[in-house]
Formats: sequence, C-alpha cells, structure tokens
Amino acid sequence: MTLEEQVGEILARHGLRLAVAETTAGGLICARLVSVPGSSRYLTCGIVAYSREAKQDLLGVPDAVLSTSGSVSRETAEAMAQGVRKAARADIGLAETGIAGPVRGRSPKPLGTAYIAVSLASATRVREHRFTGDRTAIREAIAEAALAALLAQLTQFEKGLKGVRSRL
Repeated sequence: MTLEEQVGEILARHGLRLAVAETTAGGLICARLVSVPGSSRYLTCGIVAYSREAKQDLLGVPDAVLSTSGSVSRETAEAMAQGVRKAARADIGLAETGIAGPVRGRSPKPLGTAYIAVSLASATRVREHRFTGDRTAIREAIAEAALAALLAQLTQFEKGLKGVRSRL
C-alpha cells in the first residue's frame, strides 16, 4: 500500500479533513493524494504558494517571519501548515518549503534543504531535511517525506486514541 493510500485510509476512518500548502513540490503532494479514489472524503484543498505574497495573502504567514527567517525556514513551514489548516477549516495542515535548485536564489541554505510541517489544533511539528539530486529528484523526495511525516503523525494519533479507549 502506498503512503497516500495509508494516509487516506486513516483520515477517512476518523473523518479527518486535510489541507495542504506546497511551495517546492509544486502540487506533487496533492497529485499523489488525489490519485487515491475517494480522496475527496478527506482532502479539502491544496495551495501552491510559491511567492512571498501568496504565502502572506493565502496562508497568513506574517511578514516578520518571512523577513526574519526567510521563505525556506522552520518558522515559515510552521506558519504555512497552521495557515492552510485554519484557512480551509481542516483538522490537519501539511506544508513544505524548500530549495530544489539548480539556482539557490537569495537563501544561504544549501540546495536540497526543505522543511516539512504537520499542524493539528493541539500542536505543529516541523522537521528539517536535506535531499540530494537534481530538481526533479528533490521535489519528489520532498513529496515523499511530507506524506511520510503525515503518516507518522496520523499513526501516533491513532495510538493515542487506543490508549484513551483502553483506560475508559
């Protein structure tokens, strides 16, 4: 079973709604999610917020975060995940931001740097990654890592539910 199938199964089983914000992956995460029949039960929206303005206007990423930490940062990924979750009124927000190259732009971070965030109402978790390869390989690795991070969070969520039930 693929990552997107596993994610979809858990989301559907618990009636959870997911919203996704992408930059570097450029829609690859959503494309993988919607490849699963029935994904409309749990995927509310996907936003490719490539520009600074889109991050601010669509996702509510504060200018101060972008000015201080940069577009490719832990803080921006966190704000994107929280922003897409709130904007879509979803239970979970998934976001990524990174540098796929071949040009690094203004960021001092190395090519292949990416931040992936999963946001629930209770907490947002962000992880830094370093991927290698060409632009396509990096973008695909970001999508894979984002789905894996989401699956890990959902699996932890399910284990917590089982623990609560066993104490009742």
